[in-house]
Formats: sequence, structure tokens, C-alpha cells
Amino acid sequence: MKIIIAGTGSALPVRSVTNDELAKTVDTSDEWIRSRTGIGARHIAGPEEELDVLGAAAAEQALARAGISAEELGLIIYGTATAGYVTPSAACRVQARIGAVNAVCFDLNAACSGFLYSMYTAESMMRMGRCRYALIIGGDMVTRYLNWEDRSTCVLFGDAAGAAVLAATDAEDAGDILSFSMGSNGSKGAVLSCRTLPEDHYLTMNGQEVFRFAVRTVPACIRDALEKAGAEKEEVKYFILHQANARIIEAAAKRLEMPLDRFPMNLPDTANTSAGTIPVLLDQMNRDGRLQRGDLLVLSGFGGGLTWGAAVLRY
Repeated sequence: MKIIIAGTGSALPVRSVTNDELAKTVDTSDEWIRSRTGIGARHIAGPEEELDVLGAAAAEQALARAGISAEELGLIIYGTATAGYVTPSAACRVQARIGAVNAVCFDLNAACSGFLYSMYTAESMMRMGRCRYALIIGGDMVTRYLNWEDRSTCVLFGDAAGAAVLAATDAEDAGDILSFSMGSNGSKGAVLSCRTLPEDHYLTMNGQEVFRFAVRTVPACIRDALEKAGAEKEEVKYFILHQANARIIEAAAKRLEMPLDRFPMNLPDTANTSAGTIPVLLDQMNRDGRLQRGDLLVLSGFGGGLTWGAAVLRY
């Protein structure tokens, strides 16, 4: 049995806020933000744009592109750290919106690694024969947990959700998820944290520590995943990395000794959307016609926890 990405989808809030707009209320500038992060704008959700609304919109696109109905889904996993509710889960709320009455639903919190962790979990369940079709969503509304007077964090993030339908198939010419390399280090959790107490719910981050962690860990886990897949880095068409900071992506490309044009970025328009970055970029590339069946892809992310991971797949 092989497991393929059968369809993708994404949803961004309507409102886009440029760096120049932010500079009217925060001590910053477009040049300061772009030179340090590569970010030019971010989408910020309004009151009616809840996480399940964005997730359902992305899910419906993914289902349509996969050519299956919501009733055929056996599993929905929403990778998110900002579900908004203690219960019901964002996955259950998406289920209700799209009518996926036969799906088992739950959320998974691995912060910015949430989409990869969701893929890892869904793939494991599908290999066991638990379901034929699974919907995995990565999305966050980090802007609701930001201190808008703290320019070290508030300029970095945006809101979004991206989705993918995974399908099990026995077709000989189909792609497949070939390998994963996953990890966590809870002893470093304070480097990037956010509580949910009413009096203490702002995201805090040691940016230098996160940078050092990311530029070491991402190339290492990509190499490990490629080795497990029996693939060479030169075979990879695209390295689709978590869109946290252009400097991190550039450093990863340099450490892997691969050309930067194999590391696509949408940071200038979307900023860091946490668990949404990889699936949103994947969908944008799919819609733009940049992905072809048979392409070898690497997905890799890192985030709070600390968590990280990489997947190698034949699209």
C-alpha cells in the first residue's frame, strides 16, 4: 500500500497588513522587518474568521481536488496550537462544517511542526488499515496571542490554514510517503512558549536561540529522512520548509549545499503562520502548477516544544 497526497487546499484571512501599516503603531519599519526576516505582509483574522472556518475552507478545496466526498474521510487531524476552545476540538468543528460524519477527529499540538506531526500520525494509522482517506490540516491564529507592543514577535506572525487529503492506494505508478525523521526536546520549551491564562497569554520567544536551534536541526533531520528513504539530496525537486524566517531557510540551504531556488518561500506575503506554513505553501505551489506527479519532495518544520521533523515523499 502507498500513501499519496491526493489533494491540497488553503485559506487565508481577508485582511492583509503590510509592514508599513504595522509601523504606524509599532516602533519598526518595512526595511527593518524585511532585512531581518524576509516578511513584507501578513494576514490577520477578523472576528468571524475562526480557526475552524479557515480549516473547513481549506478542507473543501482539498477534497474537491482529491475528487472525494467528506463522507469518505475516516480521519481528520488538525495540527494547531491555537484551537480557541478547550473542547470541542478544531477538528470536530471542521467535521461539522464539512459533513465528514464518518471521520475520527482530534487536534494535535506540536506548534509550528503541527502539520508534519499530523502527517506522521495519519500515515501511521493508514498503514495499519484504519482508514483509506485522511484529512490533515495545519493552521494557527497566532495573532490572537501576540503582544502588539513587542516588535520582536508581533511582526513575525500571520494567520492561515492549509489542508491535504491523504489517500491509500495500491497503484503501481503512485507516489508514496517514503520516510520521516521526527524529534522533540522538552527541556528547551521555554525558548518559545505561550500560556492560555487570561492574564498571561502572550507568545514569548528567544529569537537567537530559535535561530540557532533551527539552522542546526533542520538540515540534520532532512539528511536523516533522506537516508531513511534511500534518496540523495540532488534528487529532491523542492525542499518545502517551515516559513519562519528567510535567513533560517537560506542557512539551511547553505548547510545542505543546495541551491536556494529549490527552497520556495511565501514569507513576503504571509509571514509565519505556524502550523499553516507548509500546507499553505504546498497548496500554492500545487495550484501554480509547480508540483508534478513523481516529484521527490522534502517537507521540514520546527517549532515550540521544541519540536521538529522532516518527511520525504514522492508526490
